Amino acid sequence: MSDEGVDESKRETLRRFAAVGTAGSFTRFAGSAEADEEAPSESDARDAIAGYLTRTPGAHFSKLRDDLKLGTGETQHHLRRLIDAGRVESYKDGDYRRYVPAGQFSEFERTALSYLRRETARGMIIALLSDAAATGSDIAESLGVSRPTVSSYAADLETAGLLSREDGYSLVEPATILLLLVRYADSFGADAVAFAADADELIEFA
Repeated sequence: MSDEGVDESKRETLRRFAAVGTAGSFTRFAGSAEADEEAPSESDARDAIAGYLTRTPGAHFSKLRDDLKLGTGETQHHLRRLIDAGRVESYKDGDYRRYVPAGQFSEFERTALSYLRRETARGMIIALLSDAAATGSDIAESLGVSRPTVSSYAADLETAGLLSREDGYSLVEPATILLLLVRYADSFGADAVAFAADADELIEFA
């Protein structure tokens, strides 16, 4: 692929997410003195990051960079500016640094988003939302993983404050987790999308 093709693809990606960023009250730099002095691509990139995080809260740095087709230094620069402007917040999640729109998510919700972005943990959460009585063996069978794998992830989820193992497995604040899963299903994966399509009754109950 030529450099010209790559640049055009990048511009189209940025435009698509920038449209989301500028549609809401969350992140428009335009109209400020700072924005007026910048090249259009500068504010477009930040609007694109803002729009992306509106749809994909809790994304880690590498995913955000790669999905938006930005360079590492470029992404660092624009995230720093957004954070300094009070538009974006970051938080540590193990080896990852994740990003969310500022002021929109509680600590519990940020933690839930982090685990919903892990495939096996998300599968366990979906299994428990679908059947609150599901056992570790049930979950292992439905996910096609070993029982020790489920136990390991259950311990992590418990440490994170998302799961109780006092009497079997039960989610903490299941209604909150359910709403996050359904609201941002498109950004998680096919399993979340399939679950969200049939989650109307669960949402009404929650």
